[in-house]
Parts: sequence; structure tokens; C-alpha cells
Amino acid sequence: MKLRRREARRARIEIVPMIDVVFFLLVFFMMASLSMAVYAGLPVNLPQAATGQVAASETASVTVDREGHAYLNREPVVTADLDQRVRQLLQGNPALAIVINADGDASHRHVVAVLDALRLAGVSRMAIAVTPTSQAR
Repeated sequence: MKLRRREARRARIEIVPMIDVVFFLLVFFMMASLSMAVYAGLPVNLPQAATGQVAASETASVTVDREGHAYLNREPVVTADLDQRVRQLLQGNPALAIVINADGDASHRHVVAVLDALRLAGVSRMAIAVTPTSQAR
């Protein structure tokens, strides 16, 4: 009896599992980068405006809550000391923009006091955070 020799199978790379692994890594890094986003403000109910825009990346946040308490990058601050604290931030980055997150129910005098303190500190770039009307609930 004569046995036939089988031809040697050529080695090949399975590409489907490799695509699955690459896709999994892509999704993992996308989700990881989303969780690394830094939000410096406190959650408040922002007023709505039709001309709202996305904030610049080099910003600091001043939040005024409903009771009129001020926060600089989530740290409580007295309005009288706000200009000194902001001056320290401006020394590190003179082009720093300040975003004011004022609750929609905050008293106007508290927001004006924060604006006045920021002007005394020498802030030249300010913005007031709003919720764009297209995204409003």
C-alpha cells in the first residue's frame, strides 16, 4: 500500500481576530479619553441663549450659585478675594479666559460683583456660560 504525502499547508495570518482586537483597543482609548475631560465648574442651571458658543480650552471657571456664593475652579472663594486669586492665575497664563457660570436664579448683584472683581484683576477675556437654545430641555 502506497501512502500519499500531503502537501504542507501554507501558514496564514487570520485577520478577523486582529481586526476585533484593534477595534476593541480603539473603543477602549476613546472611552478613556472621554473620562479624562476636565470640567472646572460646578453644576448650576445655566440660562439659555441663542448665541452660545463652545468655550476656549485655556479657561478658568468662576461659578456663582443660587445663593450668591462664588467658586473659582470648584474651590469656594470670597468675592473680595477673587481678584487676588485670579491675578495669581493670570501670572501663570496671561491669555487665560475666565468663564462665568452663573445660576439662572442667581441675584444680579452677585454676578456684577464677580464681574467687577475680575475686571479689577485685569482679566481681558471673559465669557458667561449659557445653555444654547437648541440643546435646552
